[in-house]
This record gives sequence, structure tokens and C-alpha cells, in this order.
Amino acid sequence: MKPFFTALFILASVVGWAQSTNATLNEDYYHWIDRYEIKSGKIIPEIFTSVKPYKRDAIIRYLDTLATNDAIFASRSDQFNLEFLRNDSWEWSQAETNTSKKPFLKSLYKKKSDLVYVDIPEFDLHVNPVLYLSAGSDTRRDDLITNNTRGIEIRGMVDRKVGFYTFVGENQSVLPLYVQEEVNRNKAIPHEGFWKTFKDNGVDYFQARAYIDFNISKHIYMQVGNDRTFTGNGYRSFIFSDYAPPNWFLRANVKVWKLNYRYQLNRMAADARTSGNQRYPEKFMVHHHASFNIGKKLNIGVFESVVFSPKDSLNDNTFDLSYLNPVIFYRAIEQQYGSSDNALLGLDIKWNAFKGVSFYGQLVLDEFLLDEVTSGEGWWANKYAAQMGAKYIDALGVSNLDLQAEFNITRPYTFSHYSQYGSYSNYRQPMGHGLGANFTEWVGIVRYQPIPKLNLIAKVFYADIGRDDVSENWGTDILKNSNTREQEYGNTIGQGNLNTILFFDFTASYMLKHNFFLDAKLVVRKSESNLPAYNSNTTLTSLALRWNIPQRLYDF
Repeated sequence: MKPFFTALFILASVVGWAQSTNATLNEDYYHWIDRYEIKSGKIIPEIFTSVKPYKRDAIIRYLDTLATNDAIFASRSDQFNLEFLRNDSWEWSQAETNTSKKPFLKSLYKKKSDLVYVDIPEFDLHVNPVLYLSAGSDTRRDDLITNNTRGIEIRGMVDRKVGFYTFVGENQSVLPLYVQEEVNRNKAIPHEGFWKTFKDNGVDYFQARAYIDFNISKHIYMQVGNDRTFTGNGYRSFIFSDYAPPNWFLRANVKVWKLNYRYQLNRMAADARTSGNQRYPEKFMVHHHASFNIGKKLNIGVFESVVFSPKDSLNDNTFDLSYLNPVIFYRAIEQQYGSSDNALLGLDIKWNAFKGVSFYGQLVLDEFLLDEVTSGEGWWANKYAAQMGAKYIDALGVSNLDLQAEFNITRPYTFSHYSQYGSYSNYRQPMGHGLGANFTEWVGIVRYQPIPKLNLIAKVFYADIGRDDVSENWGTDILKNSNTREQEYGNTIGQGNLNTILFFDFTASYMLKHNFFLDAKLVVRKSESNLPAYNSNTTLTSLALRWNIPQRLYDF
């Protein structure tokens, strides 16, 4: 593959279209962007909202098309959000409001959003500190739950042709006990990669995300690096979520007319447990997603993903070059070569039905036989996941009160495989929904911004999930070999040992300075099961200072 990447870099050096880095995935930040499209009542072609992350230049173009509509930014809070977003990507907006009246030590924070910056025609640079300090109580722990993150974030452009982004962070945490129990079971910290113990009761882990970005033409860009991806319009995603840790990717994106097409190749860890100093086994995923705007209110996307490895029980260090073809139907390759790889198909939909109201959904097919479905006998390999949801902006006529409701469901054994090289996972964590499979879930979210700098967010999750006792496989754990399933027929959602989870999260977040937040949080989690490992009640309270980094969430 080396000549392939060499050609890409040569191409990047000769193209001349200005490009942009991404806005880091952050549910609060992205909610503001999506909010204004829904409020307008029609799809804005600058951004295809089911394909995340968004590029900064696209965000500014999108906001510029809306800025002339006074009704969208009528409230003080919306005017504040507009200014914040424009300041945060000021290299594209040239926002004058981002200039500091009193820079710190005369040379730092000349721009409100950047510690230091360079803005000359041949070079653009933005450097910012990252800090996340939190402390709180867990009713199931005698000691404090804490988090200590220090890092740096750098982004920029060279000749406005090649963009770059880097984030590094060092972390020490004492986790809530229900999260620590998940770490003990799965040998992985949710959302993170390599880790080690810290003192007697904590964990220590390092974070790194980085990529380069370049445009091939006016409508085609490419990125290569290590970061997260999210596909969909919901709070959760079955297609491609940001639950698992960042991974290496090669991404090509075409946005032209009413079409957005993304091709992505990812390298992932097939496992995170080895003996000695051995390298973790690796696997790859190829993913393509085509999204179409139909009229001014409807968007439909279709996708296909294949998880494969150049080295498993059938292959011996052979990388199938057919997967580098960005426009072929991968299922045809599977059939033509008798591949053992795991293929998934599906679609997503968004309908901005009215001003302020949007409906969305997803459907993922892992394995599926129509005859077996219609027979109603619960064949194990009828594996699918589905999502339905709605968003209501400025609900009941109250400015900046946004509601969201979502329902998620997935059959047993969905996303699993008979090999660790085929499961839809990275570093022992799902690439889709964090609960894995074999569950139903209801999600309710209320967001209210009563004054410009204050956001109040309440989330409620209710899930019924079927758990495994020792030596069982009822289809929840996507890492287990699907050949160890309990039965061929009679499989139903939630089978096994029922675990009911009720999760409530309330956060009050106040922005002290640009992207510098004080968070007060209350979490109540009730987990009921006849299995002692999943039977617990937890109440968490915490305070946090957060600077240039999203909230760290463990909502499972």
C-alpha cells in the first residue's frame, strides 16, 4: 500500500483549493449547529448532518446562509451561539468579535479563541491548552471520583492547501464504580485505548488524535490520520459511532450537487489482550456512505461496511486490494472470492418535517434471510438494528428549549462474528451502540439555554438488555464467538438474564470564557438484574472545569 499513499501526498502537493480541518466531535457543540437547520425547516446543502465530523469552513458557510434570517437568531442565546461558532473558526469567518480588548500578558489570547496564533498567507496556526479537572462523589465508593486531563490542541494550514490537526492529552482518573466494573469485565476503558492502573484505585491513559487534510478538487477532499467518526442524526448510532477509541483512517469525501459520498478505510485493534510484549492483533474496516438530499426537507443515506483482516484463520497476511476501490459494492467481492469477512448494509433517514421539528432513523442489516424472518421462528442470524427519533426545537414556543426522543432496538448476535477479526468493534468496544446488541432502549433529552452562557441538559435512558451468566452467550456481547450461541431458533430481543437500566444525567454548564466551562453534574443510575454483577444503584455528583475539550460521558 506504500505507493498508494505516496501518490496521495504527491497529489496533495499540487492541488490548489483551500481546505479546512474538522470541528472536534462534541455533542453540545454539534447540537447548536444542527439546531439551526431544524429551526429553518429545510436542509442546508453546505452540511450533510448525518456525516460527522463537520469541516470548519463548511460550518461557516452554513451559518452565513442563515445569518440573514433574523428569526433563526432572534434570542440572545442564539446570537451568542452564532458569535461563539464564528469565533471558534475565525480563520474562515474573519469574525471581528474574536479580537481581545485586553490580551493576556499583551501577547497571549489576542484572539479570544486561541492562546497563540499565526495568520499569514502561507501559514495558519492555532494553539490551545486542554484541561479537564473534576471531582465528585459516588455513593458506592468511599473515595472521590476524579479526573485530571492536561493536553494541547494544535490546528492549522500550510499555503491553505494542506491542513493539519493534533491533540495529545495525559489523563489520570478515579472512575465511577459502575464504569470501573465495566473496565474489570472487558479490560478496556470506555472510549479509550491503551491504559494502565494508577496508584491503588485509578487508571492512567494517554490520548492522541491527529490527521492531515487536503483537497483534490473543489468538491473532493481527503484526510488521513487517527480520529473518531460518527454517522447519523441521533444521540446513538448503529452505523458508525464515536463510542470506541479513535483509530487510524483514510477518508475520501465527495460533496457535489445534492449528493455526499464518503469512503473510509479504518485500521482497528481486533483485541487488546496479548501475552508479553506482543503487538495487538489488527483488523480493518472499509465503509462507504452515500447521502442524498431529496427536495428541501428529506435526506436519505445508504451505507455498507466490511470488517476484515489480512491475517485470520482463512487468510495469511494477504490484504485484499479490492477493498481500496471506493465505489464498488463490497458484497459482490464477498461472494466472488468466498470471503469470510463480516459485511453490514443499511440506511439512515432525516426528514425536517416542519420548522423546528425533525424526524430521523437508521436501519442496519448484519445477516438477514427473508424466509427466516417471515417464518417467525427467531432464527439466530436474522441480525438487525434499528433507530427512530425526533427533535423538537424551541419546544412549546419556548426559546432555546430543545427536546429529543429516541428509540433503539437490536437483535441478539448483531455485530458479532465467529472471529475476533470480524466483530464490529475496536479495542474490545463496539463501533456502534455502546450496549452491544440484544436490547431495547428509550432516550429522552431536554436542553435549555435560558441565558447565553448557561446550558441546562437533562438526559434519561431506559434500557432492557439480556446479559450472559458464566459460560453463556445470549447475543449481547459482540466480542463472543457467534458459534457459541445458545440456540438456533427461538431467539428474542432481551433474552438471557434481563438487566433493566434507568439512567438519569443532569448537567448545568456555564461558559466562563470562550470554550472554558464550569460543569455541575448529577447522575442517578439504577441497574436491576438477577445477576449480582449487574445489580446496583449509583448516585454521582461532581464539579468540573473543562477547557477546550468535550464532556467525558459514561451513559450506559
